[in-house]
Amino acid sequence: MKLYKNHSMKEYSNMKIGGIAKEFIEVEDKNELLDVLKEKENIFIIGNGTNTLIFDGELETTFVSLKAIDYIDDKGEGVVEVGAGLDFSSLIDYMAEKNYTGLENLAGIPGSVGGLVFMNGGAHGTEIFDRIISVEIVDENNELRRIEKENLKFSYRVTEIKEKKWVVVSATFKFEEGYLSEVVEKYKLKRSENHPLNEPNLGSTFKNPEGYFSARLIIEAGLQGKKIGGAEVSMVHPNFIVNKGEAKFKDILEIIEEVKAGVKNKTGIQLEEEIIIVRK
Repeated sequence: MKLYKNHSMKEYSNMKIGGIAKEFIEVEDKNELLDVLKEKENIFIIGNGTNTLIFDGELETTFVSLKAIDYIDDKGEGVVEVGAGLDFSSLIDYMAEKNYTGLENLAGIPGSVGGLVFMNGGAHGTEIFDRIISVEIVDENNELRRIEKENLKFSYRVTEIKEKKWVVVSATFKFEEGYLSEVVEKYKLKRSENHPLNEPNLGSTFKNPEGYFSARLIIEAGLQGKKIGGAEVSMVHPNFIVNKGEAKFKDILEIIEEVKAGVKNKTGIQLEEEIIIVRK
């Protein structure tokens, strides 16, 4: 276990915004994680920071990284247990190596496996829970538990894990044979062409309301290209807010609220954030 005091969080957010954390802890296994969760208060589990907006002042939070819990345990017959800290792109690479299929539609999504499980990440009609058979978590009583998928509540970008603030430690998947390399290349190319990957961003800012696309609603409200300080509603994809170079935490919050208000006034639809916001 590694502990850092007064640690800058800027490098842990894809938006390149973040303040100074009271403590930053890197755990290397489940036992260290359990010890930290029992000893510390006001903890935030940080993955790759791909969808996390972090306050840019003094932070009262202790951040805990699971990045070292990044193992792959292939149990045979397509059953694979994966540590929460593994980068999702590494899981896609492993699927290619083993000729496994099932999550190719998610290729190119940034983030850790634990982060995608936490929020039931997905794209193009596929969600990560489509291939999960069980999840190992630490619950509110700091107890390590393995829960079968059928005993977990989850829906579009929502899980019981997120609602109860449990910690994802690992997930077990069931894959079939027949890796679809053409699908992976198709969606990687689509992301590179349609997403503002050359500018700091947090991915999709808002969930898609049922029956609608947030990007289309933002365009209809005339908000694409809206700027506040160093933040902008992307001209490449309006459901992305980008940092043009000097954006502040408050700029991002203000532009989020303006977009929500503008879409509500224009369409009557209330947008909800898909990103995670750490305010202190």
